[in-house]
Amino acid sequence: MLNAIAHAYDYDRNLTFILTGSEAGLLYDFLRLDDVGSPLYGRYCYRLVVERFDEDTAREFLRRGFEELGVDIGEEELEEAVNFFDGIPGWLTFFGNEYASGNRKLESIKSMAVNLALKEIRNIVKARGRRYSLVLKGVAEGLGSWSRIKRYVEEREGVTLSSSILANVINSLEDMSIIRDYRFLDPVYREASLKLI
Repeated sequence: MLNAIAHAYDYDRNLTFILTGSEAGLLYDFLRLDDVGSPLYGRYCYRLVVERFDEDTAREFLRRGFEELGVDIGEEELEEAVNFFDGIPGWLTFFGNEYASGNRKLESIKSMAVNLALKEIRNIVKARGRRYSLVLKGVAEGLGSWSRIKRYVEEREGVTLSSSILANVINSLEDMSIIRDYRFLDPVYREASLKLI
């Protein structure tokens, strides 16, 4: 895929690639823009990061979207969606699309979002190993320190875990913008991680 994009970049005019994802770090890992061995190394790339909305902006984002579509939503449902999806534009859009498409059950939409996040997390675990699952589950359960997560993983694996291995796992999860300082940046991913085995 990277070779095809690099070829198109070099030889095809008036062509733009737009790559998007909920996990910017994973997207950057895939593109390997800073890796001299990558076909895309040295190519121009514009990065647009959409930051989390504050509560008022999230509420207004949903309200305006529903107004444009002629969809009525109660204040209580709107507030619950704003609180659950915590201002993350992608999840707010997911909620808005589902609701506007006729799925008016907030719990159903929340469950769909969590299952989607769980699928993404399982893909990460499949690609990187079971320790990622254990660290994510530990963080989701509120283990907010290095020593507590290390003990949690060691107890479940039945081995002594090297500090450097744990550091690599945590640093990777931080690079993927999933956790920071032993907390989830996305409440949907936290809920999904609680379902990990």
